[in-house]
Amino acid sequence: MSAVTYFEAIVVGALQGVSELFPVSSLGHSILIPAWLGGSWARDLSMGGESPYLAVLVAMHVATALALVVFYRRDWARIVRGMWTSVRDRRVSDADQRLAWLLVLATIPVGLAGLLLERVLRDFLGKPVPTAVFLALNGVVLLAVERSARAARRPVPVVSGPEPSEVTRDFSAEITMPIRIISAEEAADRRLARLGVGEAVLIGAAQILALFPGISRSGITMVAGLRRGLSHEDAARFAFLLATPVILAAGVLKLPSLFTQANQASLGPALVGSVVAGVAAYLALRFLTRHFETRTLTPFAVYCVVAGLGSLAYFLA
Repeated sequence: MSAVTYFEAIVVGALQGVSELFPVSSLGHSILIPAWLGGSWARDLSMGGESPYLAVLVAMHVATALALVVFYRRDWARIVRGMWTSVRDRRVSDADQRLAWLLVLATIPVGLAGLLLERVLRDFLGKPVPTAVFLALNGVVLLAVERSARAARRPVPVVSGPEPSEVTRDFSAEITMPIRIISAEEAADRRLARLGVGEAVLIGAAQILALFPGISRSGITMVAGLRRGLSHEDAARFAFLLATPVILAAGVLKLPSLFTQANQASLGPALVGSVVAGVAAYLALRFLTRHFETRTLTPFAVYCVVAGLGSLAYFLA
């Protein structure tokens, strides 16, 4: 059984950190890149059996989740505090408490599905050809939701009419109340907290599709969020908040496999690759949060279609 080398771990770590958060499927790339490169890469980075590569990927997933926690540390501090006060007081009375419960409820479907289906789907579909098909399909879905979103944003003609009459109002007698200035992040969390329970669970359940290699977790979750009326910025934010406990829990659950006797030779590369993955994930988050303030999923969709179809043609040739 081949061990993962340091160079391979660095390359895969950078790839994992970026592709886990970019809507392009980290699992899909973890399968396709070694198959594309062939040789020792295909041998060392095999997804089959009890390959050390799987254990190394687990460590990188944990590092990616920690990067998410660090990036959204203020949000998670409010969310955890909201959960604590909600349980203590046995009520849900503010946005932080509501968002905390929405995240918990929205995580349950993918958690259960992952326990039941992850190994089966990986063993049956974790091969280059099915992965290439799902990657292309991922791009098609992203393109479709963007087309739908553009249609929904078309301006509605305004019918001109008489100007409303001006009303003079005396504000001198009104009592002014102090206004607390909140951050943009807190304002975004308040918007997310307005989601209905069913809407949040539906968006969270979309992550189940990411068990298919080539389907992006962040991408498919954003698609579900956009379909429920969220902006790109808020859909991305909710996708990343939802992904954090899922990735972290799955990684921690499987992390002991890295410390078996068979994987001893891969411990060093796993550590180095995890550091690279964490840094790459943090930088990816900085880029994506700014990107989705004004831009869309379209560039990632085009990439997925081209990469998926190109890979399919290559592996079927």
